[in-house]
Amino acid sequence: MNEFIHNESDWMHSLMRGERPSDESLREHLLLVHRNNPGFTESCALKCQDISGRNSYELLASLIDPKRNSHILDLACGSGVLLEICRQRCGPKSELTGVDMSAEELVLARQRNPDLENNLYEGLAQDLHFIGDDSFDIVLCHWALTLMDQVPVVLQEVKRLLKKNGIFAAIVDGDPKTAPGYDEVHKIIYSFVTQRYPSYSETDLGDPRVRDGVSLERLVRQAFTDAEVKIEPVVFYLDATPDVLAREVAGFFYASFVVAPKEHDHMLEQLEKFFVEQGKGNRCRFSLPVNKLVVCLSPDIDRG
Repeated sequence: MNEFIHNESDWMHSLMRGERPSDESLREHLLLVHRNNPGFTESCALKCQDISGRNSYELLASLIDPKRNSHILDLACGSGVLLEICRQRCGPKSELTGVDMSAEELVLARQRNPDLENNLYEGLAQDLHFIGDDSFDIVLCHWALTLMDQVPVVLQEVKRLLKKNGIFAAIVDGDPKTAPGYDEVHKIIYSFVTQRYPSYSETDLGDPRVRDGVSLERLVRQAFTDAEVKIEPVVFYLDATPDVLAREVAGFFYASFVVAPKEHDHMLEQLEKFFVEQGKGNRCRFSLPVNKLVVCLSPDIDRG
């Protein structure tokens, strides 16, 4: 895991002033976190597994049919983990493309996928004008849709990029009630955040509709009017010692990156204490709730 770096941004300053941050300041905040902590998402996500033993990257990649899906886009590709797994699944003949707004994450993606040097682009999901219509059989998005502003615009861009029988699939935040202990972990982290930023939880990152299965489905159906839409709840688990769990879990929450260093150490202590109390012996478990969104376009969908 990367060394913790505290992040201050205009987005955070807006919260301190009691203002509603702009979309632009949200993007700048996300860029700052990733600039200072590139690759942090994969540290925890790679280790969390569902009941079948798959991590969230593998779960998304499993939706690809190598015989039918040769043109694949990883939207908000980050450090390139999903692209690497897609290559392993589909072989060298597949045409993989990655887009991310963070130059620092793309450096890691290029190191991990040197053969994709010319297929990795710095850009925003809300404006993919540099990619032509009907370009992909499948568009995948690992945990980034939850953080995006202007989600309807993003979905329209995805629709434009997909071929006639294309598939859009994403991993987003799920219902905390499906994952034992998740609410308690969330409360511990946010209790430290709201000491300085009282309105943080009221103005969380991204569009809140993405975090709820019902509102997410409604949002997606507005963009993909004739598509088949499925949202499946999944829980991932990470088993480790309390001290390891505390560090890994804190490093997965964007909120933890706005906690000052001294308070951050105290937060880790509280998380470790929680896992000790919840665990059996020296092995404890963190449960992570997600929703797996899958959108299958019909052959005669209107792309207007």
